[in-house]
Amino acid sequence: MLYTFLSIFATFFLFYKIIQSLKPNNKKLPPSPPSYPILGHLHLLKPPFHRTLQSLAQRYGPIFSLQLGLQRALVVSSAWAAEECFSQNDVVFANRPKFIIGQHLGYNYSIIIWSPYGDYWRNLRRVTTITMLSMRRINEAGPTRKLEIRNMIMDLLETSKGGSGSGTQKVNMNEVLSKLARNFVMRIVNGKSWETMIIKPPENLMNICDFLPILRWVDFKGIEKDMKEKQVERDEFLQSLVDEIRESRKKGENLGMSTLIEQLLDLQQAEPDQYSDETIKGIILVMLLAGSETTARTLEWALSNLINHPENLAKARTEIDLHVGKERLVDDSDLPKLTYTRCIVYETLRLFPAAPLLVPHFSSQDCTIGGYHVPKGTILFVNAWAIHRDPTLWDEPTVFKPERFEKEKEGFKFMPFGIGRRSCPGNNMALRNVSLTLATLIQCFDWEAAESGSIDLTEKRGAGAIIVPKQKPLEAICRPRPSMEDFLAKF
Repeated sequence: MLYTFLSIFATFFLFYKIIQSLKPNNKKLPPSPPSYPILGHLHLLKPPFHRTLQSLAQRYGPIFSLQLGLQRALVVSSAWAAEECFSQNDVVFANRPKFIIGQHLGYNYSIIIWSPYGDYWRNLRRVTTITMLSMRRINEAGPTRKLEIRNMIMDLLETSKGGSGSGTQKVNMNEVLSKLARNFVMRIVNGKSWETMIIKPPENLMNICDFLPILRWVDFKGIEKDMKEKQVERDEFLQSLVDEIRESRKKGENLGMSTLIEQLLDLQQAEPDQYSDETIKGIILVMLLAGSETTARTLEWALSNLINHPENLAKARTEIDLHVGKERLVDDSDLPKLTYTRCIVYETLRLFPAAPLLVPHFSSQDCTIGGYHVPKGTILFVNAWAIHRDPTLWDEPTVFKPERFEKEKEGFKFMPFGIGRRSCPGNNMALRNVSLTLATLIQCFDWEAAESGSIDLTEKRGAGAIIVPKQKPLEAICRPRPSMEDFLAKF
């Protein structure tokens, strides 16, 4: 039966292409690799996508097009082209493609990542910012950060034999940092810790059914069935979080802080038609996944690089000792003075951006990029990873050099959180969480690789277009710094 469907589809596709070829088109289109019938360039789209697309850009230029089944795509791998997309054409590319994942795991395209550009999306972004991501809310979350960082320190002290200085126990920092990042977010969401990772980010934003819709008719490889099953589990978990806070409010219980869910329930009470449980769960979902996984992986990459570059670690420690001392932990108020720590975070985000390919955009009308005609309905892939390593923009682009950010300014050459209207609204919270945690780890512990040699910085094989973790989770040996032992003994 599948072969019959494919035969019908192939006939339709070829007929469509013949009709299209007969239409006069004098507009200059972006260069494109040779393609196959029906599949187009799908055979070229292999993970890791950011590296694959960089290789194609080296052959076809910083702007080129792909035909992915029935879907046209534009790939941008240069800062100047990205600037054209997100300055004069920002509104044109403010939408998202209708990928299947947005339907099944994004509450039918209603969450902030997948919702169409317009009034609904603007309100979602406004509410998300006010309730959790404004500087006021980030500052109010200071006690939560302190609590979870102290818990992390105690776990590390216990692993390293209570601060005796003789510990050689390996620590799985992937697990430690994942737990910390989850709890950062969950305590803000509902006031409690998140011990078990019940929901995880998908490995890919797109799949073959997005480009060959006929495959959806037969549920190719059970892709949609799997998504639907995952969504049932996710929804039950998210609903339990909402119901728990709702019941606590009915009983008059005081959680001691204004959680995200409480604020959203207040909005629901005032405007029930606009803030349904589904809308609330969508906001929570994005906060939990985007706010935890990206933070954990950025910290893991940063610490891995510092262990491999002890001179950078020593420089950051000297700065922390100078401005903070050894009688207390680094605090939020210290971060503006810790400029080298900020440089380390930025350099980590340059080399290992949380999302190497920005979340895809979708053109709402025809436009021109780099002198090329881009038709309405084109998916836009911006390869931030390639731009961050462009040798025409960066000196020694593959080398870990935090010092470069003592002079470099942010712009279209550096976009770890995206850029333009659809950029990530959580960048300030992410930078605060990552910077404070990293500064504390530098301040309190000596670090070395668990095995002889350097930490392996290989990306996970087969990683898709979202968050790219390390192939080998970071294992390290940490010992309390001798100069901090007296202070840490009080924990």
